[in-house]
Amino acid sequence: MAFPALQNDVFLRALQRQHVPYTPVWLMRQAGRYLAEYNQTRARAGSFLGLAKNPDFATEVTLQPLERFELDAAILFSDILMLPDAMGLGLGFVAGEGPQFARPLRTEDDIAQLAVPDMNQLRYVFDAVTQIRRALDGRVPLIGFAGSPWTVACYMVEGRGSSDYRQVKTMMYAQPERLHHILEVTAQATAQYLNEQIRAGAQAVMIFDSWGGVLADGLYQTFSLAYMTKVINLLERTHEGVKVPVISFTKGGGLWLEDIVDNGSDAIGLDWTVNLKQARERVGDRVALQGNIDPMSLFGTENAIRQEVRRVIDDFGPVKNGGHVFNLGHGISQFTPPENVAFLVDEVHSYSKSKHG
Repeated sequence: MAFPALQNDVFLRALQRQHVPYTPVWLMRQAGRYLAEYNQTRARAGSFLGLAKNPDFATEVTLQPLERFELDAAILFSDILMLPDAMGLGLGFVAGEGPQFARPLRTEDDIAQLAVPDMNQLRYVFDAVTQIRRALDGRVPLIGFAGSPWTVACYMVEGRGSSDYRQVKTMMYAQPERLHHILEVTAQATAQYLNEQIRAGAQAVMIFDSWGGVLADGLYQTFSLAYMTKVINLLERTHEGVKVPVISFTKGGGLWLEDIVDNGSDAIGLDWTVNLKQARERVGDRVALQGNIDPMSLFGTENAIRQEVRRVIDDFGPVKNGGHVFNLGHGISQFTPPENVAFLVDEVHSYSKSKHG
């Protein structure tokens, strides 16, 4: 599958800890509701699922932030719940309540019937990856992604977002073998899903473990990290002779860095509670680090935003061979003023260029 030559590979080089002229930047949820043009496209699509399941619309919204900001990577517009939807759980979105599954995994029979789906059910995702990659025309790399098995399993068992994770944690403590079965099937499906994205044109992939931080020490390693590691070990790490870097991100996972660093990722994403200097001292140069400004800092003044950017870059410290990708510590808020994102991106580039020399 031939694609235009890549013109800006700074993001990929930083992930592989190679020399870069500046610190690359992209933002989690960079295509989203804070952009007026996204809301206009979503209105045309009729619904979130209508947007995410249509390769033309997905391509359009993926490229929208790159038209506004000088970002160093694009990320596929989709949702981590597309995979469990293909596994038969019946995904829907309720206004004001978010995603919900019509058939959550509660009974022994439900769990026993869970299986890796036919990846053709997700063809719209892979078609979108290829279409986006072509539309980028080599401008920047394209990131594919999936949720971690633990995070996806939380949604599948709870049936929706949760504040206490009562259903899934009850299963974890009372019937751990059932949860392990869910996680094993989901890990196999996730690896296949990401590999198909890579074959379709994704140049890096990221695993979002949004809910790993709700687990107790020891249980995180058993029920989240072990299955993320399994996924990573099953990935195609090169495609058509080119390395495909892997980023893993556990929100709230800063205390487990020494464990996470062994999961096989090329880079570890960090939330804003972690000091980058200390993180770098703890993991050395074994992996690159991604992050980690507080998304709420984008509600500050221009000067405050620029100062926070400088603090994060200074926290990471001297850069000899890349190793830092600037990002938020989690997804951007839908209420973020777009002009403040422009300040952030400009400061990352201008300040880091002075530091890289």
